[in-house]
Amino acid sequence: MRGTEEKQKRLMIESHDETFAALVAAERKGLDLLDAIEAAGLIAAGRSELEVERDIFTIASRDFGVTEHWHDRVVRAGINTLCVAGEAAPDRVIGEDDIVFLDLGPVFGAWEADVGRSYAVGDDPVKHALCADLPIIFDALKARFEADPDITGAALYAIANEEAERRGWLFGGKIAGHLVGQFPYARSPGDKAARLIFPGNAARMRDPDAHGNPRHWILEIHLVSPDRSFGGFYERLLES
Repeated sequence: MRGTEEKQKRLMIESHDETFAALVAAERKGLDLLDAIEAAGLIAAGRSELEVERDIFTIASRDFGVTEHWHDRVVRAGINTLCVAGEAAPDRVIGEDDIVFLDLGPVFGAWEADVGRSYAVGDDPVKHALCADLPIIFDALKARFEADPDITGAALYAIANEEAERRGWLFGGKIAGHLVGQFPYARSPGDKAARLIFPGNAARMRDPDAHGNPRHWILEIHLVSPDRSFGGFYERLLES
C-alpha cells in the first residue's frame, strides 16, 4: 500500500514539473513575441490601437505559428490604459508623449501564455517612472508570495495595493492575477473566484486543485497615476 502511495506521489510530482516546464516555455515564447513587436517598431505615435493589434496578430501568426489566443490581444494607449481587462474603449491613436500597454494571451501548442508590458512613447518622466516601477512592484509581490506559504488571493491583492501606494501610484486592477494552465484552462468549469487574486478569494493560493494537482498563477500589476490620467500594465508567471 505504501509503495502505491509513493508511486502516486512521484507521478504527481513529475506531472507538476512537466506542467510548469510547459508553462515556462510558453511564457518564454510570449516574451519573445513582445521582443519582436518592439523590434518591428509597432508602438509609435500616430498609430491606432487597432492598427497595432492587427500587426501583432500578423507577427504572432507568421513568425511564431500562433493560431489561437486564449484572450483578446489588448492594446491600450493614453486614457484607455485606465481600462481593465474586458472593459470596452474606443479605438485611440497613440500620441506624441503617450503611454501604451500590451496584454497578450497567445497559445503555444497546448499551453496558454499571458504576458504584458508597458511603453512610454516620448520623454514624459512620470510615464517613464511608472513603466520602470511595474517590474519592481511585480518582484516585491513575488517576494511576499514566496515568503508566506499560506498567503491567500485576497491577501496578495491587498499587498499589491500597498506596494503601488508605497511607490506613489494607485493600483488599478480589479484583480492582481489569475490561474493559468493547459488551453483552454480559462474556460473550464469550477469556482471562478478561487482562480483570481482579488479581495473575494480567501483561499490559500498554494492549495491544490480538485484533483490534488498544484496550481500555477499569473501575477498582474496595473498601476494608475494619482490623477487617474494614465496607467500601465505588466504581467508574468508568479512562480520561477
